[in-house]
Amino acid sequence: MVKRYMEKLVGKYCKIVTKEPGEERANVVTGILEDVDYKDGFILVDSSQGLGCLRIDTIIAIKPGKKHRPENTNITEDEEAAVGIGTLIVFIAMILVAAVAASVIIQTAENLQQRAYAVGKQTIRDVSSGLQVIEVTGYTDVNKTKIQYLAIAISPRAGSLDIDLNRTLVYLKLNNFSVLSLNNALKVSSNGYTSIFHALNLSQLNGTNYGIISIHDRDDSIMKTNGMSATDQAIFLVNLSAVLPETGGLLAGEVLEGTLVPDFGGSGVFVAQAPMAFKYQVCEL
Repeated sequence: MVKRYMEKLVGKYCKIVTKEPGEERANVVTGILEDVDYKDGFILVDSSQGLGCLRIDTIIAIKPGKKHRPENTNITEDEEAAVGIGTLIVFIAMILVAAVAASVIIQTAENLQQRAYAVGKQTIRDVSSGLQVIEVTGYTDVNKTKIQYLAIAISPRAGSLDIDLNRTLVYLKLNNFSVLSLNNALKVSSNGYTSIFHALNLSQLNGTNYGIISIHDRDDSIMKTNGMSATDQAIFLVNLSAVLPETGGLLAGEVLEGTLVPDFGGSGVFVAQAPMAFKYQVCEL
């Protein structure tokens, strides 16, 4: 090790093999060769264990490597800060994107759940509720030439929710199309009347409204609130002479189509055909 070739390796990362006198095995030290002191016979090495000296006469071999700094050598402060800020920005951006996506998914799921619940509830209500027509009866004029008044017996369908008669419309179709709504002033109970056609002043009915006679109403809901529960029955009275002003009523053999439309649920449909000859003033259609 007298030749001064080690000066060429100063500043380089080297693998240094040493063997002390009397030792059987050689030792290996890796690090940057910082300085060579031929006068005192030492080299200065910056290794992973720190800065240290090795005796030149114990060195067996030196091999330069590709690594230029020890594993524990820190990068510069500026480089560390730049990498840290970039990583932090990416991390925050990922969190924000994930939060927005999660919020959108949760909000969409809640909206779909609420919408599905509302649609299901409305579908069940519309399918299970509604009105049905029990019977349609006509009342003729004195000369028995035409039907002047119509009585439509109705009841809610089985399992129906309460029906608001104030929002129930009657559609009538013959030569024209008429829409009738409830006249709250023409609403009575059937108790004490021998004939439903004499329970109301039918002349007060016009071509745009109908009257009601409560037939079966235990809680008196029809008379008080126009509400018809599942066990109630009622009769709609219609002034056909006002609905059909051209003929003054339903003539013999004519067919009248009608639909009872509640605010929700199924509609009650009927087809009333006047007989060819009227035997009595009251006739079934």
